[in-house]
Amino acid sequence: MPSETSDVPPPLAATASSGLKIAVAGGFGVGKTTFVGAVSEIAPLRTEAEMTGASIGVDDVAATPAKTTTTVAFDFGRISLDDQLVLYLFGAPGQERFEFLWQRLFTGALGAVVLVDTRRIEASHASLDRVEAAGLPFVVAHNVFDDEDEVFGLDTIHESLSLSPDVPVVRCDARDRTSVRDVLVRTLDHVRQAAALHTGVPL
Repeated sequence: MPSETSDVPPPLAATASSGLKIAVAGGFGVGKTTFVGAVSEIAPLRTEAEMTGASIGVDDVAATPAKTTTTVAFDFGRISLDDQLVLYLFGAPGQERFEFLWQRLFTGALGAVVLVDTRRIEASHASLDRVEAAGLPFVVAHNVFDDEDEVFGLDTIHESLSLSPDVPVVRCDARDRTSVRDVLVRTLDHVRQAAALHTGVPL
């Protein structure tokens, strides 16, 4: 019998019959890989590569000087919501040069989380544009970094991103499992509300 401290991930329940796909988007270095890894019940699949001199002048690391790797395809994680329902997380690369991957990652997704870093909020615009173009209901999550000089109000973030009134903005710590879980719960609630609004039938 395995001990309670075993690092072996739980197997997918034999009764699992339904899967929900949520995309995790946002600018370069905003915390998407950390977000997926914090909540995944399995060791997350990561496609990170060492940053090289080719990224100089292309990837803005001013706000994340310690960052040495970057996602070049996607991050993948899994969460069993109950014995039948499984949530699959797909983290999209943040740089626009990987935008050819975004459409495939968004295909089949019910909704999305868009992480933002208010120290460079303009870096979120491309991801927001792509998620909106895909027609996905989404939640904006402000990932709070320790060295932020000022933590802006959620209404201020909403306004600065020119979001539609129905788009929720929440606060999160991408390193914290409980915080990430709360964002995903809010996202699923928003997806259900959007489905009920457009089809008249709740998800």
